Amino acid sequence: MLFHLGLPLVALRLYLRARKAPAYGQRIGERFAFRLPAMRRGGIWVHAVSVGESIAAAPMVRALLKAYPEMPITLTCMTPTGSERIRAMFADEPRVQHCYLPYDLPWAAGRFLDHVQPKLGIIMETELWPNHIHQCAKRGIPVALANARLSERSARGYGRFARLTRPMLAEMSLIAVQTETEAQRFRDLGARPECVQVTGSIKFDLKIDEQLLPRARALREQWGAAQRPVWIAASTHEGEDALILQAHRQLLQVHGDALLILVPRHPERFAAVHALCSEQFTTARRSAGTPVDAQTRVLLGDTMGELLFLYALADIAFVGGSLVATGGHNPLEPAALALPVLMGPHVFNFLEISAMLREAGAVAAGG
Repeated sequence: MLFHLGLPLVALRLYLRARKAPAYGQRIGERFAFRLPAMRRGGIWVHAVSVGESIAAAPMVRALLKAYPEMPITLTCMTPTGSERIRAMFADEPRVQHCYLPYDLPWAAGRFLDHVQPKLGIIMETELWPNHIHQCAKRGIPVALANARLSERSARGYGRFARLTRPMLAEMSLIAVQTETEAQRFRDLGARPECVQVTGSIKFDLKIDEQLLPRARALREQWGAAQRPVWIAASTHEGEDALILQAHRQLLQVHGDALLILVPRHPERFAAVHALCSEQFTTARRSAGTPVDAQTRVLLGDTMGELLFLYALADIAFVGGSLVATGGHNPLEPAALALPVLMGPHVFNFLEISAMLREAGAVAAGG
């Protein structure tokens, strides 16, 4: 009943998001398990909420395809950007089929599962949807939580709804967590101890294309920027961009030819961030193919699927979502490219990883 009472709010939120990002107004039927694309039944269902989780899931999905060559993989997400990334990553793999995951309504979850009929469900990180998990349990479909993380704040939040959380976690067949601290939080919330295993973070499995760095060097030379200081502020959120531009202005007082690559986290903010940059600096847009020249001070990274390449163009990286209370984004990507990494004080999504990198002298995080 509570889920249905929230439907008007869900519809309003979808409408407001569609005004900013029109892609949210498309494929609405899928979000209620109607007009789902034709799919091979059976196989493995993998859910990754958005872009970051989809990228993290990719090595696992490829390993599953190799291990089970006869099985289809149904890969779901919740966002248009995640959908776009999934289609790009697996465009040449016919065994990967994709749709949005329906909202967590009992009948929608049931319709989706009856349509796909997976033999196993794998949910990335901590996308805990009680109705989907319960409908899987009713159908005898085991569900695993992969690369699971649970911050202290999130654990407190789930703890307030113990009557919902405890039975949901008890229905999970496997919870593969990143750290022992998080494992204990899941146990305390009601997960069966024998189902909780510490496996580390799947994000350490990142593989760098051997052509990535040569391509980046070639582009910098094409820009005439081989000797220019270049820094990147990646996955920024609202409230961070103005601070980044202020820092860039201060940097230009010391290094007058410095170039900032600014990459907002969400595509619906690209236009607004471009306007903000253009008010203060000569700005090029990556999506427009605008050439970077000696007068360019900001390159707006307003494309999808290029973040690693944009990191490779830089000499130093700031990872966003950490100057505001979002919890930060993955610092392993720039670290894997041997870039010095800066983060703000809000890194609760990556506490263990940030601590490891800080101990190794690879990241500086703080207020």
